[in-house]
Amino acid sequence: MSGSISLGRLANLVGELPPPAFSGLASRLASLIADGLLPLGRRLPSERDLAATLGLSRTTVTRAYGLLRDAGYAAARQGAGTWTQVPGGSARGLDRALLPQPDRPASTDLSCAAPVAAPGLASAYASAVAALPAYLTGHGYFPLGLPELREAIAARYRRRGLPTSPDQVLVTSGAIAAIAAAAQALIGPGDRAVVESPVYPNAVTSLRRAGARVMPVPVDPSGWDLDAIEATLRQAAPRVAYLIPDYQNPTGLLMDDAGRARLGAALSRAHTTAIVDESHAELRLDQAAPPRPFAAHCPSAVTIGGSSKAFWGGLRVGWLRVPDGQQARFTQARLSIDLGAPILEQLVLTDLLTGPDADATQQRERLRDQRDALVAALRERLPDWRFAVPAGGLSLWCELPRPVAAALSIECERRGLVITPGSVFAPEGGLASFVRLPYTRPVADLLAAVEVLDASWHALDDRATASDPVRILIA
Repeated sequence: MSGSISLGRLANLVGELPPPAFSGLASRLASLIADGLLPLGRRLPSERDLAATLGLSRTTVTRAYGLLRDAGYAAARQGAGTWTQVPGGSARGLDRALLPQPDRPASTDLSCAAPVAAPGLASAYASAVAALPAYLTGHGYFPLGLPELREAIAARYRRRGLPTSPDQVLVTSGAIAAIAAAAQALIGPGDRAVVESPVYPNAVTSLRRAGARVMPVPVDPSGWDLDAIEATLRQAAPRVAYLIPDYQNPTGLLMDDAGRARLGAALSRAHTTAIVDESHAELRLDQAAPPRPFAAHCPSAVTIGGSSKAFWGGLRVGWLRVPDGQQARFTQARLSIDLGAPILEQLVLTDLLTGPDADATQQRERLRDQRDALVAALRERLPDWRFAVPAGGLSLWCELPRPVAAALSIECERRGLVITPGSVFAPEGGLASFVRLPYTRPVADLLAAVEVLDASWHALDDRATASDPVRILIA
């Protein structure tokens, strides 16, 4: 990403500075860059222009820019001014396990459907660090979660129309840990578990590790096949059903209230417990009113939530909302995994959930812009690809004209783009005509990715193989 930051916008973001002005300005600029409010790789205004706009001396701005560079939040380019960056460079934010070719700096990773940190996250961490000393005199274990965080999560459910007490909320180290705890509490060896297909593969792994026999039911690009799900529930009487009714991963589909009520009734008749993954529920990008939580239609449902999709993947805090009266059963399962989520991260999430941007408005606005840019580019460059524009979530589920998704992903990888073929999301194989394309990267990266997709697609021929590339981690 390149370009300049406008003086007017920067002045509004900086606001009133604490004395001394030079260090106050440097600190404020560093916070804006760390929080993502000032994009990386952008040119800051000249010292003279910024000084005039803020009513400061040029010497003050010069000293502030010097402190900013010394702290690693800016770099001087000879003859081109001062540019934003983060200490260590953006590559420090990449994990080698995510990329099949981690030593290729040109690689763009679209296998991980997780956005960059939401604006304000660095400030929330700073507030959490300031609050941490109050907890250091104790042992530091809160196996069920900080009381204030459990209340903040319960309050969010109440605002969505689902009465919830803090006692029904169990905090975990991420949503995957919450799924594992639910599976531990509900599943025994050989128990049947209904899952959607396509489905989030890490959840299926958790169910199988608990001993479940997985039974896929179809989710078509147009929606859930409720007739097929009801038939499976009648015939197989599964112990659990793992469902993602809110911006389903990977399809992005949203189940309406009528569908939730119908499926909830079918689950009750079959005595099947729903494990409902709401990791994407807060990522509503369009204006239509969202449906009520699934548990409002199905009181026996266990609900999974997490912070990584709405705020940042590195904020590893998740939770379960369990039916009232069943806390002891799920507490025992939760404690079989670990002794609690880290206190600092719980404080961060509490700050986020009770702060002015608790609904992640700025993050959702960024995702909406990225989604719309990816949709427009695909329609222009690859008009034969079919997809529905999701009302929320993090990715497009694209159907190719031919069943060569795996071959396409290999060709893209050769050209420096990592994508995930549909077979990864198929519990029992198939979905060879689909790819998942997250819109979690900046617009410039998405436009460049579509160019690679276009070139790779037209480089394939009818002899393209269907062998799958190796995937280490899917998020």
